[in-house]
Amino acid sequence: TPLNSGKRAALARAITQSESTLDSHKKEAANLMSSVLEHNLQNKSLRIGISGPPGAGKSTFIEALGLHLTECNNKLAVLAVDPSSTMSGGSLLADKTRMQQLSANSSAYIRPSPNRGHLGGVARATNAAIQLCEAGGYNVIIVETVGAGQSEIAVANMTDLFVLLIPPGSGDELQGIKKGIVEVADMIIVTKADGNLKTAVRLVKTEYSRALRLLRNHDETSWKPFVLTVSSVTGEGISDAWNEMLEFQKQMISTGQYHDKRSRQRVTWLWDHVQDELLELFKRDTSIIEFQNKLEDNVRSGVLMPSTAAQQLLSFFLEGKRTLK
Repeated sequence: TPLNSGKRAALARAITQSESTLDSHKKEAANLMSSVLEHNLQNKSLRIGISGPPGAGKSTFIEALGLHLTECNNKLAVLAVDPSSTMSGGSLLADKTRMQQLSANSSAYIRPSPNRGHLGGVARATNAAIQLCEAGGYNVIIVETVGAGQSEIAVANMTDLFVLLIPPGSGDELQGIKKGIVEVADMIIVTKADGNLKTAVRLVKTEYSRALRLLRNHDETSWKPFVLTVSSVTGEGISDAWNEMLEFQKQMISTGQYHDKRSRQRVTWLWDHVQDELLELFKRDTSIIEFQNKLEDNVRSGVLMPSTAAQQLLSFFLEGKRTLK
């Protein structure tokens, strides 16, 4: 494939094409994805999901880790997942300015969130971008959640290792971190372990180590999540964090979980595609718009239940498809 050359411009074009909703682009993208599939089944890349509340220092950590990775002769791609990017105007400039050193590094590629407007679309486009980056020779893929809410779970479902970053802070701030996100984390990293925050960092580490023991119930063969501390400013703990990530990958491969998890994720990706395509079909069907507006008005005014309106809308759509045959 043209991606084998490792050129960032070719990769950028391929990802843009994979995100397009034009039918002609979709066919070309499908052919390209089929050609990279065999290559990607053989490789042993590491896909890392990184999430954390505002103020956790995600970008600073990713840049510090990324610079360490490229020094160790890795090629790194960083992809952002932000379902709200349509409303905020996207995060391209923010990504580039937040990671200036990394964006200038020839062994790194930074890509902003696909502008798809809903989480299913973002997940589908990001999955394709992961595959294309791997075909382009990037052996470590970091997927960063920029938005909040369900995006963390979506990212955990498309990566091998899910890392939760926690800032040192008061208990009140930590209450905002959902229990569900802690439950899917394979590793928790407390950031900003420098200067006068070191004591606060130790307290947070103790608190989350305790939470992991209560929340996670693993058998002997499984990876046991734990808490690390790092300073992205001084670099302390960055190489330790990377070594633990490599240990995680090694253990997952040796137990067969690496292959099993990716197999399950490919099936999830299939259904992401189905949902996304159905939504596109719905939006493009001009015959449905008038009926859709009427139902929306009734739901808005409270005279019709959303579930009833959804059933009526689906029936109208499917009847129309049957009539056309």
